[in-house]
Amino acid sequence: MTPKTLYDKDIREPLFGFLEEKYGKVRIFEEKRTGNARADVVMVTPDSLFGIEIKSDADTYARLAKQVEEYSTHFDKNYIVAGTSHALHVKEHVPESWGIITVELDGEGNPDFYVLREPVKSPDTDPKLKIGFLWRPELNNLLEKNMLPKYRNKSKAAVQDILLASVPDEVLWPQAYEELFERDYTTIAQRINEYRQSKGQKKRNRRKYKRRKTVKKKG
Repeated sequence: MTPKTLYDKDIREPLFGFLEEKYGKVRIFEEKRTGNARADVVMVTPDSLFGIEIKSDADTYARLAKQVEEYSTHFDKNYIVAGTSHALHVKEHVPESWGIITVELDGEGNPDFYVLREPVKSPDTDPKLKIGFLWRPELNNLLEKNMLPKYRNKSKAAVQDILLASVPDEVLWPQAYEELFERDYTTIAQRINEYRQSKGQKKRNRRKYKRRKTVKKKG
């Protein structure tokens, strides 16, 4: 009897349950941009940021090399979740630091997961890419927690660099992961808009002040 083909949609929700049972406290994000690729799943735990690539029975390895490159620089640890058709050869397509989870149907027709290899910390993780997952209001929270100035006039990239240079890794990253745990999509857009509006108002005020100074000089 030919095994049933497992598609991505068959794997995702059961996988999330498996990961929650394995790791306890987790936050799951789906389809997040990572450089020139898109991560199927981003998982946050209190001490790590995971990238998870799903290769269902219907998928091929065609784009995996580029995905591996992006995942390995953006995340602390990585998993590939492989359907039955990939189980025998998946080790050949990912670095040794990557964890491997295989998935097949059990006797009742439900996805059954098995950790073939545990992940270890990626040797290629780039802190500047990893901190890029945080939004500006979340970076502002980190500035406040670490008693740093607000740097309202600096770009998001500049604030990221300041945090990376000023806060020890053992303090910064648990705080950053907690921000991701607390991310609220119902309010974050409003907070970003408020920040942009306040920044825009300050620019307008500076322009008015410069115009006033110019007029006084001419007089």
